[in-house]
Amino acid sequence: MLNRVVLIGRLTRDPELRYTPQGVQVCSFDLAVDRPRVGDEGKKEVDFIPVITWRKLAEACNAHLGKGRLVAVDGRLQIRSYEIRDGGKRRVAEVIAQDVRFLGKPAPSPAQSPEQGPGSFGQEVEGSDDDLPF
Repeated sequence: MLNRVVLIGRLTRDPELRYTPQGVQVCSFDLAVDRPRVGDEGKKEVDFIPVITWRKLAEACNAHLGKGRLVAVDGRLQIRSYEIRDGGKRRVAEVIAQDVRFLGKPAPSPAQSPEQGPGSFGQEVEGSDDDLPF
């Protein structure tokens, strides 16, 4: 049997990191994924899919992802049921991610100046290549 889901989409909100009573990290976020066809009204249709990550992957997602970030998710589909307060039953489908790939560039944080892109060190080195010892 096979249960595998591969998705590419954008986060609809910032990830939410929580901890189980045993102290295990769990991170959740929703992914907006375009459907392959256009709807009856000529508009692009989108699915909003809940994604759950665990342990170190949860920490990495919480630290590096934000609303609007493009990601690829590889995982499995899980359907779970729960009871609401008035006794009714609900079912929810979610993807339990085993791998999340961060695609595209993250949006610059407010602390970065416009000249500083992600990955820059924030310091300019003065001098020329002639000053280098090699």
